[in-house]
Amino acid sequence: MFELPHIDLKNKVSAEEWQVRVDLAACYRLVEFFGWGDLIYTHISAKVPGTEHYLVNAFGLTFDEVTASNLVKVDLQGNIQDETPFDINPAGFTIHSAVHEVRKDAHCVLHLHTNETIAVSTLKEGLLPLSQYSCFSLNSIAHHGYEGLAVNHEEKARLKEDLGTNNHLLLPNHGALTVGPTVGDAFMRMYDLQRACEIQLMIQSTGQEAIQVDPKIVEGISKQANVVHSGSTGGQKSWPAMLRKAYRLDPGFAE
Repeated sequence: MFELPHIDLKNKVSAEEWQVRVDLAACYRLVEFFGWGDLIYTHISAKVPGTEHYLVNAFGLTFDEVTASNLVKVDLQGNIQDETPFDINPAGFTIHSAVHEVRKDAHCVLHLHTNETIAVSTLKEGLLPLSQYSCFSLNSIAHHGYEGLAVNHEEKARLKEDLGTNNHLLLPNHGALTVGPTVGDAFMRMYDLQRACEIQLMIQSTGQEAIQVDPKIVEGISKQANVVHSGSTGGQKSWPAMLRKAYRLDPGFAE
């Protein structure tokens, strides 16, 4: 059986970078646990604090093989910054670099190809206000049309414009993307969006007329969520619990 190269960076990077590595590796493991992965494809990236460098998964590893140490550090052009036996998927990082270039608040970018986000994003009506989960996303959602595999750098300008200041992006025929100031925020935004898509498809599969949430209620959900989270973000409140879950599943991600 092929053994992965052993890499140990715990005492070779700053404490701040190591924490982001642990959070990001945990996010990959949780995505795999929830069944949102896509073999070795799709990506989650996170900024290294105090730098213009980013961490992303090594191309060729499944998400349950990602560890804090084998994440690859790159610049915005996708150039690898540290010695590593791994490469990255250049097509995958095209999307992430486009977002990181213009959204300095987006320290984490999470892009997935789940069946449910592909299905809902490809419907002409898109995401509908059919559940509480959808309300969390609808206040900050955008769309970017499919242009094929993300290897055309000219697409980056259109992706940036389409995303704008939104935190959720539906990609028709392709999937979805969320951003956040932390790994936890990007993860929880994707969790809500994924659940919203799952529920919408279940409701639509009945063929019955559905009750949609009133637009005024949708507009007020963000303020209500702020009260629930006591001024913190959903990611900040939820992430410690998610991190504990990742440790219970397999503490090896933090190596």
